[in-house]
Amino acid sequence: MTPPRNSNAARDIANLMHPYTDARAHQKNGPLVITRGEGVRVFDEQGNGYIETVAGLWCASLGFDNERLVQAALKQMRQLPFYHSFTGRSHEPAIDLAEMLIERAPVPMSKVFFCNSGSEANDTAVKMIWYFNNAIGRPEKKKIIARIKGYHGVTVASASLTGLPYNHKLFDLPIAGILHAGTPHYYHCALPGESEDAFTTRLANELEEMIVREGPETVAAFFAEPIMGAGGVIVPPAGYFEKIQAVLRRHDVLFVADEVICGFGRTGSYWGCQTFNIQPDILTCAKALSSSFLPISAVLVNDRVFQGLADGSAGLGTFGHGYTYSGHPVPAAVAVETLKIYDEMDLVGHVRRVAPSLQDGLRSRFADHPLVGEIRGVGLIGAVEFVSNKETRANFDPAVKIAPRLVKIAEGHGLIMRALPGDGIAFSPPLIITVEEVNDMLDRFGRALDDLTVQIRRESLAAV
Repeated sequence: MTPPRNSNAARDIANLMHPYTDARAHQKNGPLVITRGEGVRVFDEQGNGYIETVAGLWCASLGFDNERLVQAALKQMRQLPFYHSFTGRSHEPAIDLAEMLIERAPVPMSKVFFCNSGSEANDTAVKMIWYFNNAIGRPEKKKIIARIKGYHGVTVASASLTGLPYNHKLFDLPIAGILHAGTPHYYHCALPGESEDAFTTRLANELEEMIVREGPETVAAFFAEPIMGAGGVIVPPAGYFEKIQAVLRRHDVLFVADEVICGFGRTGSYWGCQTFNIQPDILTCAKALSSSFLPISAVLVNDRVFQGLADGSAGLGTFGHGYTYSGHPVPAAVAVETLKIYDEMDLVGHVRRVAPSLQDGLRSRFADHPLVGEIRGVGLIGAVEFVSNKETRANFDPAVKIAPRLVKIAEGHGLIMRALPGDGIAFSPPLIITVEEVNDMLDRFGRALDDLTVQIRRESLAAV
């Protein structure tokens, strides 16, 4: 149906190009236009309400309205609406936020560098790693290892780290010097009869073999999300990160923890690093840093890395990297207020209290469903994966578009959902969600899944 002329949908189609969207299909189908938010819900132009099951883009931790954050932005806009942090300039919101992040870091960190998105933070970490090794006299130690199905962003460097085909094809990525290790997804990647302990040992051995094959003197860093988010909400088996970190330490390879999704309570700890016993040299964060009310991200570096960067900048007279909006005072002020709210409401405690309703609810309600293969998750992040055969764990033919179809059906039940690679559906609601709202969300999901099941059965009968 063609949208009415001069409607928001028609104007969108005429003028706007969307990220992560089939541009041709969008010209035909148009957008879902959201006009306002309240708590865990958003509302469209017709006034229809939707529970936002993935907090927008894994990010609206405090939901879609918060007067304290509005007032923090307003106050800062009136006092100092912009200033930069180039050439030694500073301002109080950036100083306060850096101090708060250092205090809350999962391991001792030395300094904070501000960016505007998770992609920029990871891109910055790559440049810092290269700069660091040049500065300390290791110009050959530049290769970086990420993981297949990992997601680290969409800039040239961060998209190269990302281990998903649609972030590489047609973009001429990845760039040289980026390698990808195996995915810690036991459900699909384990060998027949292989225990979880044997599986994680094999992945660690394969990583070490890659480093040795490439030459340890050439491998600089390893990037990993505590839980792989956009690649499928893949939760690593017990012991995985301990074994991986032992390999990295043996070969003096820096560990970069991408906390863009997992940070600030999502996994039931303040950081995903704490949930999985990760001791990073560099940590990147974004999204929930400001509850995504305004764009801001951060790179935290330990003292060893900072000293190398500082020595390099002393030799050149400057650290030649930064963004106009690095540490912008308004997003920084909103982020400071966000962290205060987290502390006051005991956000981590709230997540721990509510998380069982999501994790147990998904498993008790849907594990035996004929379309469901694996249910996985920790804290307030989870996924349901659909399979065409439970025994073989085979996913559906991509042409069937199981997950995207469910997303569309779910809209009719008042849910905005996100499809994942490999026939999965993600759950990562605002962290303020209540047990009652989780149950409502799962009820609606169940009704949408029932509708999809009826569709699939009818199609199967028609094909006979």
